[in-house]
Amino acid sequence: MGAQSLVSVPVVLPLLAAGLKLAIGGRQRRLQAVISLVTLTAVLAVSVILLIAADTGGPMAVGAGGWAPPVGIALVADRLSTLMLVVSSAVTLCVMVYSLAQAYADQEYTAPLAIFHPAYLVTVAGVSDAFLSGDLFNLFVAFEMLLSGSYVLLTFGGTESRIRAGATYVVIGLASSLLFLVGIAVSYGATGTVTMAQLAERFPVLPGYLKLLVELTLLLVFVVKAAIFPLSAWLPDSYPTAPAPATALFAGLLTKVGIYSIIRLEALLFPGGPVSGLLMWAALLTMLVGVFGAVAQTDIKRMLSFTLVSHIGYMVFGVGLSTAAGMAGAVFYVVHHITVQTGLFLVTGLIERRAGTTSLDRLGGLMKLAPVIAVLFFVPAMNLAGIPPMSGFLGKLTLVQAGVAVGGPLPLTLVAGGLVTSLLTLYAVATTWSKAFWRAPPAGMVEQTGTVLEGEEPSAIRARGTAGITGRAIVTSVSMPLPMLGSATALVALGLSYTVLAGPLSALTRRTAAELLAREPYVAAVLGSRR
Repeated sequence: MGAQSLVSVPVVLPLLAAGLKLAIGGRQRRLQAVISLVTLTAVLAVSVILLIAADTGGPMAVGAGGWAPPVGIALVADRLSTLMLVVSSAVTLCVMVYSLAQAYADQEYTAPLAIFHPAYLVTVAGVSDAFLSGDLFNLFVAFEMLLSGSYVLLTFGGTESRIRAGATYVVIGLASSLLFLVGIAVSYGATGTVTMAQLAERFPVLPGYLKLLVELTLLLVFVVKAAIFPLSAWLPDSYPTAPAPATALFAGLLTKVGIYSIIRLEALLFPGGPVSGLLMWAALLTMLVGVFGAVAQTDIKRMLSFTLVSHIGYMVFGVGLSTAAGMAGAVFYVVHHITVQTGLFLVTGLIERRAGTTSLDRLGGLMKLAPVIAVLFFVPAMNLAGIPPMSGFLGKLTLVQAGVAVGGPLPLTLVAGGLVTSLLTLYAVATTWSKAFWRAPPAGMVEQTGTVLEGEEPSAIRARGTAGITGRAIVTSVSMPLPMLGSATALVALGLSYTVLAGPLSALTRRTAAELLAREPYVAAVLGSRR
Protein backbone atom coordinates (compact mmCIF):
# COMPACT_ATOMS: atom_id res chain seq x y z
CA MET A 1 0.00 0.00 0.00
CA GLY A 2 2.75 2.50 0.95
CA ALA A 3 1.74 6.13 0.76
CA GLN A 4 -1.78 5.18 -0.35
CA SER A 5 -2.54 4.03 3.20
CA LEU A 6 -1.88 7.57 4.45
CA VAL A 7 -4.44 9.33 2.23
CA SER A 8 -7.08 9.58 4.96
CA VAL A 9 -4.67 10.71 7.70
CA PRO A 10 -4.91 14.51 7.04
CA VAL A 11 -8.68 14.25 7.63
CA VAL A 12 -8.89 11.70 10.43
CA LEU A 13 -5.99 12.85 12.61
CA PRO A 14 -7.21 16.45 13.24
CA LEU A 15 -10.70 15.14 14.04
CA LEU A 16 -9.32 12.66 16.57
CA ALA A 17 -7.16 15.39 18.11
CA ALA A 18 -10.14 17.76 18.31
CA GLY A 19 -12.18 15.10 20.11
CA LEU A 20 -9.33 14.43 22.53
CA LYS A 21 -8.90 18.13 23.27
CA LEU A 22 -12.62 18.51 23.95
CA ALA A 23 -12.45 15.57 26.35
CA ILE A 24 -9.51 17.13 28.19
CA GLY A 25 -11.28 20.51 28.35
CA GLY A 26 -9.44 23.50 29.79
CA ARG A 27 -7.10 21.41 31.91
CA GLN A 28 -3.53 20.36 31.09
CA ARG A 29 -2.50 23.44 29.11
CA ARG A 30 0.85 22.02 28.04
CA LEU A 31 -0.76 18.77 26.92
CA GLN A 32 -3.31 20.74 24.90
CA ALA A 33 -0.55 22.63 23.13
CA VAL A 34 1.47 19.47 22.50
CA ILE A 35 -1.54 17.70 20.98
CA SER A 36 -2.19 20.56 18.56
CA LEU A 37 1.42 20.98 17.50
CA VAL A 38 2.13 17.27 17.12
CA THR A 39 -1.09 16.75 15.14
CA LEU A 40 -0.42 19.57 12.69
CA THR A 41 3.25 18.62 12.32
CA ALA A 42 2.23 15.03 11.55
CA VAL A 43 -0.33 16.26 8.99
CA LEU A 44 2.37 18.36 7.32
CA ALA A 45 4.78 15.40 7.20
CA VAL A 46 2.11 13.09 5.76
CA SER A 47 1.14 15.73 3.19
CA VAL A 48 4.73 15.98 1.98
CA ILE A 49 4.91 12.18 1.64
CA LEU A 50 1.65 12.15 -0.32
CA LEU A 51 2.84 14.94 -2.63
CA ILE A 52 6.05 13.09 -3.45
CA ALA A 53 4.14 9.86 -4.05
CA ALA A 54 1.48 11.53 -6.22
CA ASP A 55 4.09 13.40 -8.26
CA THR A 56 6.18 10.31 -8.93
CA GLY A 57 3.53 7.59 -9.07
CA GLY A 58 0.30 9.26 -10.07
CA PRO A 59 -3.01 9.74 -8.23
CA MET A 60 -3.89 7.48 -5.29
CA ALA A 61 -7.43 6.68 -4.18
CA VAL A 62 -8.89 4.94 -1.14
CA GLY A 63 -12.47 4.11 -0.19
CA ALA A 64 -13.66 5.28 3.22
CA GLY A 65 -14.47 2.39 5.54
CA GLY A 66 -12.85 -0.08 3.19
CA TRP A 67 -15.68 0.23 0.66
CA ALA A 68 -14.35 0.68 -2.83
CA PRO A 69 -15.66 3.57 -4.94
CA PRO A 70 -18.24 4.16 -6.28
CA VAL A 71 -20.03 2.36 -3.42
CA GLY A 72 -17.77 3.94 -0.83
CA ILE A 73 -16.67 7.55 -0.49
CA ALA A 74 -13.48 8.13 -2.45
CA LEU A 75 -10.55 10.11 -1.09
CA VAL A 76 -8.15 10.95 -3.90
CA ALA A 77 -4.60 12.27 -3.60
CA ASP A 78 -3.32 13.66 -6.88
CA ARG A 79 -0.80 16.42 -7.56
CA LEU A 80 -3.31 19.23 -7.05
CA SER A 81 -4.85 17.97 -3.82
CA THR A 82 -1.51 17.04 -2.22
CA LEU A 83 0.12 20.35 -3.20
CA MET A 84 -2.79 22.17 -1.55
CA LEU A 85 -2.42 19.93 1.48
CA VAL A 86 1.27 20.70 1.90
CA VAL A 87 0.80 24.47 1.69
CA SER A 88 -2.30 24.50 3.90
CA SER A 89 -0.60 22.27 6.50
CA ALA A 90 2.43 24.56 6.69
CA VAL A 91 0.17 27.59 7.08
CA THR A 92 -2.08 26.03 9.73
CA LEU A 93 0.94 24.95 11.77
CA CYS A 94 2.36 28.49 11.77
CA VAL A 95 -1.00 29.99 12.72
CA MET A 96 -1.36 27.48 15.56
CA VAL A 97 2.05 28.44 16.96
CA TYR A 98 1.02 32.11 16.76
CA SER A 99 -2.30 31.52 18.54
CA LEU A 100 -0.75 29.43 21.32
CA ALA A 101 1.92 32.05 21.95
CA GLN A 102 -0.72 34.79 22.03
CA ALA A 103 -2.90 32.83 24.46
CA TYR A 104 -0.01 32.16 26.85
CA ALA A 105 1.25 35.74 26.71
CA ASP A 106 -2.21 37.13 27.45
CA GLN A 107 -2.98 34.47 30.09
CA GLU A 108 -6.05 33.36 28.16
CA TYR A 109 -5.47 29.71 28.92
CA THR A 110 -8.84 28.11 29.41
CA ALA A 111 -11.18 29.44 26.72
CA PRO A 112 -8.84 29.38 23.71
CA LEU A 113 -7.56 25.88 24.48
CA ALA A 114 -10.95 24.44 25.40
CA ILE A 115 -12.95 25.99 22.54
CA PHE A 116 -10.81 27.81 20.01
CA HIS A 117 -8.34 25.06 19.16
CA PRO A 118 -10.79 22.12 18.83
CA ALA A 119 -12.77 24.31 16.41
CA TYR A 120 -9.50 25.15 14.67
CA LEU A 121 -8.67 21.45 14.22
CA VAL A 122 -12.16 20.70 12.90
CA THR A 123 -11.67 23.48 10.36
CA VAL A 124 -8.29 22.00 9.38
CA ALA A 125 -9.93 18.59 8.92
CA GLY A 126 -12.62 20.18 6.75
CA VAL A 127 -10.01 21.84 4.55
CA SER A 128 -8.14 18.54 4.14
CA ASP A 129 -11.35 16.66 3.40
CA ALA A 130 -12.32 19.18 0.72
CA PHE A 131 -8.94 18.87 -0.98
CA LEU A 132 -9.01 15.05 -0.94
CA SER A 133 -12.69 14.44 -1.63
CA GLY A 134 -13.49 12.44 -4.74
CA ASP A 135 -17.20 12.50 -4.01
CA LEU A 136 -19.60 15.44 -4.39
CA PHE A 137 -21.56 14.65 -1.25
CA ASN A 138 -18.39 14.26 0.79
CA LEU A 139 -17.28 17.64 -0.55
CA PHE A 140 -20.55 19.01 0.84
CA VAL A 141 -19.72 17.42 4.20
CA ALA A 142 -16.28 19.03 4.10
CA PHE A 143 -17.84 22.45 3.54
CA GLU A 144 -20.17 21.88 6.49
CA MET A 145 -17.20 21.01 8.68
CA LEU A 146 -15.58 24.25 7.57
CA LEU A 147 -18.77 26.18 8.30
CA SER A 148 -19.21 24.79 11.81
CA GLY A 149 -15.58 25.17 12.84
CA SER A 150 -15.04 28.57 11.25
CA TYR A 151 -18.24 29.97 12.78
CA VAL A 152 -16.85 29.27 16.25
CA LEU A 153 -13.54 30.89 15.30
CA LEU A 154 -15.27 33.92 13.78
CA THR A 155 -17.51 34.61 16.77
CA PHE A 156 -14.92 33.77 19.42
CA GLY A 157 -15.10 36.33 22.22
CA GLY A 158 -18.79 37.04 21.71
CA THR A 159 -18.52 40.75 20.88
CA GLU A 160 -21.39 42.42 19.08
CA SER A 161 -19.44 42.92 15.85
CA ARG A 162 -18.34 39.28 15.78
CA ILE A 163 -21.82 37.92 16.44
CA ARG A 164 -23.23 40.17 13.71
CA ALA A 165 -20.52 39.13 11.24
CA GLY A 166 -20.96 35.50 12.25
CA ALA A 167 -24.70 35.65 11.61
CA THR A 168 -24.09 36.99 8.10
CA TYR A 169 -21.42 34.34 7.52
CA VAL A 170 -23.71 31.51 8.62
CA VAL A 171 -26.68 32.72 6.56
CA ILE A 172 -24.51 32.95 3.43
CA GLY A 173 -22.94 29.57 4.21
CA LEU A 174 -26.26 27.82 4.78
CA ALA A 175 -27.80 29.32 1.65
CA SER A 176 -24.89 28.13 -0.49
CA SER A 177 -25.01 24.72 1.22
CA LEU A 178 -28.69 24.38 0.37
CA LEU A 179 -27.92 25.22 -3.24
CA PHE A 180 -25.08 22.68 -3.14
CA LEU A 181 -27.54 19.98 -2.06
CA VAL A 182 -29.78 20.89 -4.99
CA GLY A 183 -26.82 20.54 -7.37
CA ILE A 184 -25.89 17.18 -5.87
CA ALA A 185 -29.49 15.94 -6.12
CA VAL A 186 -29.75 16.95 -9.79
CA SER A 187 -26.38 15.33 -10.53
CA TYR A 188 -27.40 12.08 -8.86
CA GLY A 189 -30.81 12.09 -10.52
CA ALA A 190 -29.25 12.55 -13.94
CA THR A 191 -26.30 10.17 -13.60
CA GLY A 192 -27.00 7.79 -10.70
CA THR A 193 -23.76 8.65 -8.88
CA VAL A 194 -22.00 11.36 -6.92
CA THR A 195 -18.50 9.93 -7.35
CA MET A 196 -16.64 12.56 -9.35
CA ALA A 197 -14.69 10.04 -11.43
CA GLN A 198 -17.95 8.48 -12.63
CA LEU A 199 -19.52 11.89 -13.13
CA ALA A 200 -16.60 12.78 -15.41
CA GLU A 201 -17.57 9.83 -17.62
CA ARG A 202 -21.34 10.33 -17.52
CA PHE A 203 -21.77 14.11 -17.79
CA PRO A 204 -20.61 14.26 -21.45
CA VAL A 205 -23.55 12.10 -22.59
CA LEU A 206 -26.19 14.22 -20.84
CA PRO A 207 -28.37 16.67 -22.80
CA GLY A 208 -26.62 20.02 -23.12
CA TYR A 209 -29.22 21.99 -21.16
CA LEU A 210 -29.08 19.57 -18.21
CA LYS A 211 -25.29 19.56 -18.12
CA LEU A 212 -25.23 23.37 -18.18
CA LEU A 213 -27.81 23.53 -15.36
CA VAL A 214 -25.69 21.31 -13.13
CA GLU A 215 -22.52 23.19 -13.97
CA LEU A 216 -24.02 26.61 -13.23
CA THR A 217 -25.61 25.40 -9.99
CA LEU A 218 -22.38 23.96 -8.63
CA LEU A 219 -20.37 26.90 -9.94
CA LEU A 220 -22.64 29.35 -8.13
CA VAL A 221 -22.02 27.48 -4.87
CA PHE A 222 -18.26 27.68 -5.26
CA VAL A 223 -18.41 31.32 -6.37
CA VAL A 224 -20.00 32.15 -3.00
CA LYS A 225 -17.43 30.07 -1.10
CA ALA A 226 -14.54 31.73 -2.97
CA ALA A 227 -15.98 35.26 -2.58
CA ILE A 228 -16.01 36.01 -6.30
CA PHE A 229 -17.81 39.16 -7.46
CA PRO A 230 -20.76 39.81 -7.35
CA LEU A 231 -21.11 37.40 -4.40
CA SER A 232 -18.12 38.69 -2.43
CA ALA A 233 -19.63 41.49 -0.31
CA TRP A 234 -19.87 39.26 2.77
CA LEU A 235 -16.11 38.75 3.12
CA PRO A 236 -14.77 42.26 3.96
CA ASP A 237 -17.50 42.65 6.59
CA SER A 238 -16.83 39.26 8.21
CA TYR A 239 -13.12 38.49 8.29
CA PRO A 240 -11.76 41.69 9.95
CA THR A 241 -13.87 41.14 13.08
CA ALA A 242 -12.34 37.74 13.95
CA PRO A 243 -9.30 37.21 16.21
CA ALA A 244 -5.99 37.61 14.37
CA PRO A 245 -5.20 33.85 14.06
CA ALA A 246 -8.72 33.11 12.81
CA THR A 247 -8.61 35.95 10.30
CA ALA A 248 -5.26 34.69 9.01
CA LEU A 249 -6.64 31.15 8.64
CA PHE A 250 -9.77 32.34 6.85
CA ALA A 251 -7.85 34.62 4.50
CA GLY A 252 -5.31 31.97 3.61
CA LEU A 253 -7.47 28.89 3.21
CA LEU A 254 -11.24 29.15 3.24
CA THR A 255 -11.67 31.04 -0.01
CA LYS A 256 -9.01 28.80 -1.61
CA VAL A 257 -11.18 25.76 -0.92
CA GLY A 258 -13.78 27.41 -3.15
CA ILE A 259 -11.16 28.09 -5.84
CA TYR A 260 -9.91 24.51 -5.58
CA SER A 261 -13.47 23.27 -6.11
CA ILE A 262 -13.88 25.47 -9.18
CA ILE A 263 -10.62 24.12 -10.62
CA ARG A 264 -11.75 20.54 -10.00
CA LEU A 265 -15.22 21.24 -11.39
CA GLU A 266 -14.02 22.85 -14.61
CA ALA A 267 -11.07 20.53 -15.26
CA LEU A 268 -12.58 17.18 -14.32
CA LEU A 269 -16.35 17.41 -14.74
CA PHE A 270 -16.91 20.11 -17.37
CA PRO A 271 -13.74 20.51 -19.44
CA GLY A 272 -14.06 23.06 -22.21
CA GLY A 273 -17.53 24.04 -21.03
CA PRO A 274 -19.41 27.12 -22.23
CA VAL A 275 -18.91 29.10 -19.01
CA SER A 276 -15.25 30.02 -19.56
CA GLY A 277 -16.25 33.45 -20.85
CA LEU A 278 -18.45 33.95 -17.80
CA LEU A 279 -15.54 33.04 -15.54
CA MET A 280 -13.26 35.54 -17.27
CA TRP A 281 -15.78 38.34 -16.81
CA ALA A 282 -16.15 37.36 -13.15
CA ALA A 283 -12.36 37.37 -12.78
CA LEU A 284 -12.06 40.84 -14.30
CA LEU A 285 -14.78 42.36 -12.13
CA THR A 286 -13.48 40.61 -8.98
CA MET A 287 -9.99 42.01 -9.52
CA LEU A 288 -11.12 45.57 -10.20
CA VAL A 289 -13.94 45.88 -7.66
CA GLY A 290 -11.79 44.32 -4.95
CA VAL A 291 -8.76 46.51 -5.55
CA PHE A 292 -10.82 49.71 -5.76
CA GLY A 293 -12.31 48.76 -2.41
CA ALA A 294 -8.82 48.20 -0.99
CA VAL A 295 -7.62 51.62 -2.11
CA ALA A 296 -10.54 53.29 -0.30
CA GLN A 297 -9.94 51.66 3.11
CA THR A 298 -8.50 53.33 6.21
CA ASP A 299 -8.10 50.14 8.24
CA ILE A 300 -5.37 47.57 7.55
CA LYS A 301 -7.61 44.55 8.12
CA ARG A 302 -10.30 45.81 5.76
CA MET A 303 -7.71 46.81 3.17
CA LEU A 304 -6.24 43.31 3.23
CA SER A 305 -9.73 41.77 3.07
CA PHE A 306 -10.46 43.69 -0.13
CA THR A 307 -7.09 42.71 -1.64
CA LEU A 308 -7.99 39.12 -0.76
CA VAL A 309 -11.15 39.43 -2.85
CA SER A 310 -9.26 41.18 -5.64
CA HIS A 311 -6.56 38.55 -5.96
CA ILE A 312 -9.08 35.73 -6.07
CA GLY A 313 -9.73 37.16 -9.52
CA TYR A 314 -6.23 36.19 -10.68
CA MET A 315 -6.95 32.54 -9.88
CA VAL A 316 -10.30 32.61 -11.69
CA PHE A 317 -8.45 34.29 -14.59
CA GLY A 318 -6.30 31.19 -15.05
CA VAL A 319 -9.22 28.78 -14.77
CA GLY A 320 -11.31 30.76 -17.25
CA LEU A 321 -8.61 30.55 -19.93
CA SER A 322 -9.16 26.75 -20.03
CA THR A 323 -5.57 26.09 -21.13
CA ALA A 324 -2.73 24.18 -19.51
CA ALA A 325 -0.71 27.38 -19.09
CA GLY A 326 -3.66 29.20 -17.53
CA MET A 327 -4.40 26.33 -15.16
CA ALA A 328 -0.73 26.10 -14.15
CA GLY A 329 -0.71 29.85 -13.48
CA ALA A 330 -3.85 29.56 -11.36
CA VAL A 331 -2.36 26.75 -9.25
CA PHE A 332 0.91 28.67 -8.79
CA TYR A 333 -1.00 31.77 -7.72
CA VAL A 334 -3.11 29.81 -5.22
CA VAL A 335 0.06 28.47 -3.56
CA HIS A 336 1.59 31.96 -3.48
CA HIS A 337 -1.52 33.69 -2.20
CA ILE A 338 -2.27 31.23 0.61
CA THR A 339 1.14 31.87 2.11
CA VAL A 340 1.47 35.62 1.53
CA GLN A 341 -2.05 36.61 2.57
CA THR A 342 -1.90 34.52 5.75
CA GLY A 343 1.45 36.06 6.62
CA LEU A 344 0.11 39.59 6.12
CA PHE A 345 -2.81 38.99 8.45
CA LEU A 346 -0.54 37.54 11.13
CA VAL A 347 1.73 40.58 10.88
CA THR A 348 -1.36 42.80 11.12
CA GLY A 349 -2.13 41.02 14.37
CA LEU A 350 1.35 42.01 15.58
CA ILE A 351 0.64 45.62 14.59
CA GLU A 352 -2.60 45.58 16.56
CA ARG A 353 -0.85 44.09 19.54
CA ARG A 354 1.95 46.67 19.43
CA ALA A 355 -0.12 49.80 18.73
CA GLY A 356 -3.57 48.83 19.97
CA THR A 357 -5.28 49.51 16.64
CA THR A 358 -5.19 48.81 12.91
CA SER A 359 -6.83 52.09 11.94
CA LEU A 360 -4.56 54.12 9.68
CA ASP A 361 -6.06 57.30 11.12
CA ARG A 362 -4.54 56.42 14.49
CA LEU A 363 -1.26 54.81 13.42
CA GLY A 364 2.11 56.34 12.69
CA GLY A 365 5.76 56.19 13.65
CA LEU A 366 5.90 52.41 13.97
CA MET A 367 9.10 52.20 11.93
CA LYS A 368 11.01 53.48 14.97
CA LEU A 369 8.93 51.68 17.56
CA ALA A 370 8.72 48.28 15.79
CA PRO A 371 11.25 48.02 12.94
CA VAL A 372 11.02 44.22 12.78
CA ILE A 373 7.25 44.37 12.29
CA ALA A 374 7.78 47.07 9.65
CA VAL A 375 10.01 44.74 7.64
CA LEU A 376 7.70 41.76 8.17
CA PHE A 377 4.79 43.74 6.72
CA PHE A 378 6.75 45.35 3.89
CA VAL A 379 8.15 42.15 2.38
CA PRO A 380 4.88 40.20 1.86
CA ALA A 381 3.09 43.42 0.90
CA MET A 382 5.53 43.90 -1.98
CA ASN A 383 5.16 40.21 -2.81
CA LEU A 384 1.40 40.61 -2.95
CA ALA A 385 1.76 43.61 -5.22
CA GLY A 386 3.96 41.61 -7.60
CA ILE A 387 7.31 43.37 -7.32
CA PRO A 388 9.98 41.45 -9.33
CA PRO A 389 11.38 38.90 -8.77
CA MET A 390 9.01 37.78 -6.03
CA SER A 391 6.52 34.94 -6.46
CA GLY A 392 3.63 37.38 -6.85
CA PHE A 393 5.32 38.79 -9.93
CA LEU A 394 6.07 35.31 -11.29
CA GLY A 395 2.47 34.16 -10.80
CA LYS A 396 1.06 37.25 -12.50
CA LEU A 397 3.60 36.94 -15.32
CA THR A 398 2.54 33.34 -15.95
CA LEU A 399 -1.11 34.35 -16.12
CA VAL A 400 -0.39 37.33 -18.38
CA GLN A 401 1.60 35.14 -20.78
CA ALA A 402 -1.21 32.55 -20.80
CA GLY A 403 -3.78 35.26 -21.56
CA VAL A 404 -1.68 36.76 -24.38
CA ALA A 405 -1.17 33.28 -25.85
CA VAL A 406 -4.92 32.72 -26.02
CA GLY A 407 -5.50 36.16 -27.53
CA GLY A 408 -8.86 37.66 -28.36
CA PRO A 409 -10.65 40.71 -26.92
CA LEU A 410 -11.76 39.21 -23.60
CA PRO A 411 -8.47 37.49 -22.58
CA LEU A 412 -6.48 40.60 -23.53
CA THR A 413 -8.91 42.80 -21.58
CA LEU A 414 -8.40 40.48 -18.65
CA VAL A 415 -4.62 40.85 -19.02
CA ALA A 416 -4.99 44.63 -18.93
CA GLY A 417 -7.26 44.37 -15.89
CA GLY A 418 -4.69 42.21 -14.13
CA LEU A 419 -1.95 44.77 -14.75
CA VAL A 420 -4.13 47.62 -13.46
CA THR A 421 -5.03 45.56 -10.39
CA SER A 422 -1.37 44.89 -9.68
CA LEU A 423 -0.51 48.61 -9.84
CA LEU A 424 -3.42 49.58 -7.60
CA THR A 425 -2.48 46.82 -5.15
CA LEU A 426 1.00 48.33 -4.98
CA TYR A 427 -0.54 51.74 -4.33
CA ALA A 428 -2.82 50.36 -1.56
CA VAL A 429 -0.13 48.45 0.34
CA ALA A 430 2.53 51.14 -0.11
CA THR A 431 0.15 53.81 1.19
CA THR A 432 -0.76 51.59 4.12
CA TRP A 433 2.87 50.94 5.01
CA SER A 434 3.77 54.61 4.68
CA LYS A 435 0.96 55.76 6.97
CA ALA A 436 1.42 53.09 9.61
CA PHE A 437 5.20 52.92 9.75
CA TRP A 438 6.93 55.80 7.99
CA ARG A 439 5.00 58.97 8.74
CA ALA A 440 5.04 60.72 12.08
CA PRO A 441 2.14 59.87 14.40
CA PRO A 442 -0.96 61.93 13.51
CA ALA A 443 -1.32 65.22 15.39
CA GLY A 444 -3.79 65.06 18.23
CA MET A 445 -3.39 61.31 18.70
CA VAL A 446 -4.58 60.55 22.23
CA GLU A 447 -4.67 57.50 24.42
CA GLN A 448 -8.07 55.95 25.12
CA THR A 449 -7.22 54.17 28.34
CA GLY A 450 -10.13 52.26 29.79
CA THR A 451 -12.28 52.42 26.66
CA VAL A 452 -12.95 49.04 25.12
CA LEU A 453 -13.58 49.44 21.41
CA GLU A 454 -16.14 47.10 19.87
CA GLY A 455 -14.57 43.92 18.55
CA GLU A 456 -11.08 44.62 19.93
CA GLU A 457 -8.69 41.85 20.83
CA PRO A 458 -7.93 41.50 24.57
CA SER A 459 -4.29 42.01 23.65
CA ALA A 460 -5.18 45.27 21.91
CA ILE A 461 -7.12 46.45 24.94
CA ARG A 462 -4.16 45.70 27.18
CA ALA A 463 -1.87 47.43 24.74
CA ARG A 464 -3.87 50.63 25.02
CA GLY A 465 -4.29 50.22 28.73
CA THR A 466 -0.53 50.07 29.39
CA ALA A 467 0.38 52.75 26.89
CA GLY A 468 2.20 55.94 27.62
CA ILE A 469 2.44 58.97 25.36
CA THR A 470 5.85 60.19 24.29
CA GLY A 471 5.36 63.34 22.24
CA ARG A 472 2.76 62.33 19.68
CA ALA A 473 3.72 58.64 19.56
CA ILE A 474 2.11 55.95 21.65
CA VAL A 475 4.68 53.64 23.25
CA THR A 476 3.21 50.47 24.67
CA SER A 477 4.64 48.06 27.18
CA VAL A 478 2.72 45.05 25.87
CA SER A 479 4.89 41.96 25.39
CA MET A 480 5.67 40.56 21.94
CA PRO A 481 6.32 36.81 22.35
CA LEU A 482 9.06 35.42 20.14
CA PRO A 483 6.88 32.51 18.86
CA MET A 484 4.39 35.05 17.48
CA LEU A 485 7.17 36.90 15.69
CA GLY A 486 8.71 33.59 14.65
CA SER A 487 5.56 32.15 13.09
CA ALA A 488 4.90 35.35 11.13
CA THR A 489 8.54 35.41 10.03
CA ALA A 490 8.32 31.77 8.95
CA LEU A 491 5.39 32.52 6.64
CA VAL A 492 7.13 35.59 5.20
CA ALA A 493 10.21 33.44 4.56
CA LEU A 494 8.09 30.68 3.02
CA GLY A 495 6.59 33.22 0.62
CA LEU A 496 10.08 34.37 -0.34
CA SER A 497 11.21 30.77 -0.82
CA TYR A 498 8.78 30.43 -3.73
CA THR A 499 11.00 32.87 -5.60
CA VAL A 500 14.11 30.79 -4.94
CA LEU A 501 12.24 27.59 -5.79
CA ALA A 502 10.32 29.11 -8.68
CA GLY A 503 11.77 26.67 -11.23
CA PRO A 504 10.79 23.43 -9.45
CA LEU A 505 7.49 24.90 -8.27
CA SER A 506 6.55 26.08 -11.76
CA ALA A 507 7.45 22.68 -13.19
CA LEU A 508 5.26 21.02 -10.56
CA THR A 509 2.31 23.29 -11.35
CA ARG A 510 2.71 22.53 -15.06
CA ARG A 511 2.63 18.80 -14.34
CA THR A 512 -0.39 19.40 -12.12
CA ALA A 513 -2.22 21.27 -14.89
CA ALA A 514 -1.41 18.56 -17.44
CA GLU A 515 -2.75 15.88 -15.11
CA LEU A 516 -5.90 17.88 -14.41
CA LEU A 517 -6.71 18.40 -18.08
CA ALA A 518 -5.86 14.80 -18.98
CA ARG A 519 -8.53 13.56 -16.51
CA GLU A 520 -7.76 9.90 -17.28
CA PRO A 521 -5.19 9.41 -14.46
CA TYR A 522 -7.72 10.65 -11.89
CA VAL A 523 -10.58 8.52 -13.22
CA ALA A 524 -8.40 5.40 -13.52
CA ALA A 525 -7.07 5.79 -9.96
CA VAL A 526 -10.59 5.93 -8.53
CA LEU A 527 -12.41 3.36 -10.64
CA GLY A 528 -9.67 1.10 -11.94
CA SER A 529 -11.06 -2.18 -13.20
CA ARG A 530 -14.59 -1.20 -12.03
CA ARG A 531 -15.05 1.19 -14.96
